[in-house]
Amino acid sequence: MNAIAEMPSPLVFTDNAAKKVKELIEEEGSPDLKLRVFVSGGGCSGFQYGFTFEDSVNDDDTQVQKDNVVLLIDPMSLQYLTGAEIDYQDSLQGSQFVIRNPNATSTCGCGSSFSA
Repeated sequence: MNAIAEMPSPLVFTDNAAKKVKELIEEEGSPDLKLRVFVSGGGCSGFQYGFTFEDSVNDDDTQVQKDNVVLLIDPMSLQYLTGAEIDYQDSLQGSQFVIRNPNATSTCGCGSSFSA
């Protein structure tokens, strides 16, 4: 079932992250786009995070909605991301999406990979 979850969200999708995703979707000119966050093997700590825009939803995706922005998570990635926070930070070091993940036992210096 592809219904957007009414239950408590499996992760935190911050206001800043939703706002930035909304801006990026508007720039693309395709209002049906959704942001997929995923975990894949690799990186300097064993797993790495990834983000991509998609216009389709898989049957087994978990959907998190905030401010009319939909975040998609596949089942394999969800097991590593449950309880995490997805944020967007604009700082002197640059602008980027940041994942704060309580499931990560260690992270690399750049923050884009982790081990569980």
